[in-house]
Amino acid sequence: MDLTKLTIQKANEGLKSREFSATELTRALLGEIEGRDKELGAYLEVNRDEALAEARKADELISGGDPVHYLTGIPLAIKDNILIKGRQATAGSKILEKYTAAYDATVIKNLKKEEAIFLGKTNLDEFAMGSSTENSAYQTTRNPHNPERVPGGSSGGSAVAVAANMALGGLGSDTGGSIRQPAAFCGVVGLKPTYGAVSRYGLIALASSLDQIGTFTKTVSDAVILFRGISGHDEMDSTSTPDIDYSELLVFDENRIKNLTIGIPKEYFVKGLSDEAARGVEEAIETLKKSGFKFKEISLPHTKYALSVYYIIMPAEASTNLARYDGIRYGSRSEAESLLELYLKNRGRGFGPETKRRIILGTFVLSAGYYDAYYTKAQKVRTLIKQDFDKAFHEVDVIFAPVTPTLPFKIGEKTEDPLEMYLSDIFTIPVNLAGLPAVSLPVRGREGKLPIGFQLIGRPFREADILGIGQVYESA
Repeated sequence: MDLTKLTIQKANEGLKSREFSATELTRALLGEIEGRDKELGAYLEVNRDEALAEARKADELISGGDPVHYLTGIPLAIKDNILIKGRQATAGSKILEKYTAAYDATVIKNLKKEEAIFLGKTNLDEFAMGSSTENSAYQTTRNPHNPERVPGGSSGGSAVAVAANMALGGLGSDTGGSIRQPAAFCGVVGLKPTYGAVSRYGLIALASSLDQIGTFTKTVSDAVILFRGISGHDEMDSTSTPDIDYSELLVFDENRIKNLTIGIPKEYFVKGLSDEAARGVEEAIETLKKSGFKFKEISLPHTKYALSVYYIIMPAEASTNLARYDGIRYGSRSEAESLLELYLKNRGRGFGPETKRRIILGTFVLSAGYYDAYYTKAQKVRTLIKQDFDKAFHEVDVIFAPVTPTLPFKIGEKTEDPLEMYLSDIFTIPVNLAGLPAVSLPVRGREGKLPIGFQLIGRPFREADILGIGQVYESA
């Protein structure tokens, strides 16, 4: 049995029946990392000794007859902007090169309660700013289906770790598509939960009104397990929503799911969507129709403004959040003769080109004389975008859309053209602006080809609907 190819669900069953131990499972995945990650560059740090110690503890619990949670003994990959106490937390940036986390993120606390195993920290675009994982200050991550192509971003490391069988599941963050886009490019399931469903405490912030921690898994059933493991109210996060009853997730009711109506927004199937990507999502639509789902065309008229709105709001919040990184309290420190010189040196050397670009843009739109012209207006249009979704959900239960306009592009193909790179997120950004849940699913039947993903968007806190449809699609 190849333990690295197991799903979380199958691994849980095997651990409970003592077919193998958590230590054997962890050693198998560490061996896969050692063999493959030199080429793929998914991990920034592999915590071999700590992972094996966690595995031995899980084995003791299982052999002692303690209750085995769904995630007990399950090895996971964690994006390096999520804090694990005592381990590195670089956010892919040189300015945090020597920073060690002083506390656990709430999602990590939740996973530790279930005795999950943390294999290591995965690569990302610096401070989660990017769509290809080429903006990391440390290394370029490569697509496991074709190492000459990007894995998507910013959570490319976690997506690759799961797709290449170097972890059974992973955590990432999604600010404008940073889970769904790499999931689509790597052929795995990527869940971006409702804003507020998962605590952001211990996530290194990019844009606080948009960021959301989510999951990478091999199957939709695994996404259900991992999402339930990290979700829940947290007093440490003021945007965390009081506990939602997610018991429906674990009781799959196919009859209820097949009565849901799926909307197709006409604005998402327009010029710019490549022919092959369009064919892929059309195949997924046909599969869902054959499974008995009803489709209805809808309109989200303000979608065309989403990219422009995002690239005003996100840099504005980023410039504010990143002001704390001065090289004095965190990370490395330069020698200087004055405080101003110290700031200029630390931030000049510590931040990469894309991070500097967004800090400058964000500072500009928040400056006197431009705040109302740009930031305030963008927030008003954001409200219109959210109202479009609210109106659509009076007609349909779930919305179907592409994830990316193209298939995975070649490494270096778009690095010299930021605007072209930003367009990679054109279909994912509206979900973050509206705070909705969405899951990226790989189009089936593309073995040996580059992956294509489609996304299902749900009402707030209705992860059960999108994951339910996903389970029907997988079984079909």
